[in-house]
Amino acid sequence: MNLKIAIVGLPNAGKSTLFNALLKKQVADAAPYPFCTIEPNIGVVPVPDERLLKLAEITKIEEKMEKLPPIVPAVVEFVDVAGLVKGASQGEGLGNKFLSHIRETDIICHVVRYFEDPTVVNVAGEINPLRDRDIIETELILSDLQTLEKQIEPRGKVEHDALKRWELVIRLKTALNNGKNARDVITDEEEKELIRDLHLLSMKPVLYVVNVSEAQVAVTSDVVGQLGSGLMICARTESELASLDPVEQKDYLTSLGLTSSGLDRLIEKTYEMLGLVSFLTTGVIEARAWTITRGLKAPQAAGVIHTDFEKKFIKADCVTFSDFVTAGGWKKARDQGKVRQEGREYMMRDGDVVEFKIGA
Repeated sequence: MNLKIAIVGLPNAGKSTLFNALLKKQVADAAPYPFCTIEPNIGVVPVPDERLLKLAEITKIEEKMEKLPPIVPAVVEFVDVAGLVKGASQGEGLGNKFLSHIRETDIICHVVRYFEDPTVVNVAGEINPLRDRDIIETELILSDLQTLEKQIEPRGKVEHDALKRWELVIRLKTALNNGKNARDVITDEEEKELIRDLHLLSMKPVLYVVNVSEAQVAVTSDVVGQLGSGLMICARTESELASLDPVEQKDYLTSLGLTSSGLDRLIEKTYEMLGLVSFLTTGVIEARAWTITRGLKAPQAAGVIHTDFEKKFIKADCVTFSDFVTAGGWKKARDQGKVRQEGREYMMRDGDVVEFKIGA
């Protein structure tokens, strides 16, 4: 599976600057005036994973290859949505069609402005991240209410699930009209499944990115805690990092009191919030990371590689990344008894190096 993240926020919060930095190229037309993003920009970036290079190096030696096998990291798809304003759900600004671009994403990355810059227009007035959060969340809730109002009460003899679903719609209408987000109302997994087809925007998990100045980036602030789950990033710094080579990036981050880039921290946080992990495969064809949900069983993980693999699954040869590296490859790991043979009930773990055995 590929992780899909919607980047939202008020105009000039720094969304497009962050998006450009994430892609390490100027894809979005970042400009210091409202509505510079007209259609959603979409870009795919690799998930940083230092383990893949090590796997490729070991495979090259073990298989006596002349060069490293291709390295294929997991990827994240970012959708840079046009700046939303108060009243967007009623057609204000660029209208609510842009809210629809959020529906097919897995998580919302909500960028709120916390930097001072007189050259960049602040459409909401003074700097106030909590107010900005509330503006966007209100628009998502209002959009969801429009969706809920379109639902029709089931009549006559209907299945239990249809009645249960209608009860959830009624409960959601009441809660959302009182300013609550759908994700805070529906927490049971079975209930979530019943309303999944509604694609409610306020049901999606939200990661708040507080866009700060370079001077603020390493300073402790309680703003993130007040907003909810999030992190502080200087979008401008991320843009500057994108133009540097790895050594220069490391030196620059150190000078700012940081150990990793905003991209690394953002992806790490989204994986954590969504319960995602990566298993690894390596061989002469490629060294690759595959994103799955935590707790996924081996046959379903095999199906991520190819749907036929799940149907024809026999077993999985698994070894931890550290044991694979210490042993120096598949053969030595097997000789040392580090490779486990796992069956259909095995739940994959982050960093498992695996070979799936598939039947004819």
